[in-house]
Amino acid sequence: MSEEQRGSAPDTDIDGVGGARPAEPEAGVREPGPQRGRIARALEGIASNTSRRGFLARVGKGMAAVTAGGAVAKLVQPGEADGYHFCGHIYTTDSCPHPLGPSLPRIDRAGFPLEPHSGKPIDNLGRRVNGKGEPVDSDGKALTDPDGRPLPPGPRTKVCQEGVAREFGFKTHVDGGWYRCCGGQVRKLVDCCSQNNKRINGDAALEGYCYHGRKVFCVMYFDTNVPC
Repeated sequence: MSEEQRGSAPDTDIDGVGGARPAEPEAGVREPGPQRGRIARALEGIASNTSRRGFLARVGKGMAAVTAGGAVAKLVQPGEADGYHFCGHIYTTDSCPHPLGPSLPRIDRAGFPLEPHSGKPIDNLGRRVNGKGEPVDSDGKALTDPDGRPLPPGPRTKVCQEGVAREFGFKTHVDGGWYRCCGGQVRKLVDCCSQNNKRINGDAALEGYCYHGRKVFCVMYFDTNVPC
């Protein structure tokens, strides 16, 4: 079965939160959604190696029984996965829009944005936030205005299910995913799926790990903290 073809059964996730091998991108223009527009909306909110599916099948079965991190190393091929534009993503579909830019679209298990290197939660403006959604500095202290008053929380939305849907004007879903070893831990590559026939690159979208007729629009990743 080719890597463009999907299997018949849904996948089993490590985290409960996928991608296609799309054709080489044709000359195309991204449809609306400049970073400036997302920031403006956030401000308004404040104001008011085997085939991926074959590999996935093996990992999905194994993950259900894994109780020790060392066992995962047997499920994920050792070494650092080569990446097209981030580790583990070896195909050409671009990243989903992310508050800190498209190069490292890291999310948590629920699909909310994280800082790529620290894994700390961020809001739609790219500011680190605490458990209450309040913007904080690198030491966890509240950010303040010139008068010393804490800045109000800003919106924090799911990258695919809310951010992409709002920016591009169609409903989106997170269906499936595949796994690679990155930075010594298992990384889940996550597809943002829609009924749209074009992907974010501007050319034809493929099915990937999307179901019910949906196709891959853009991609994200979730680091599981499971050693590999």
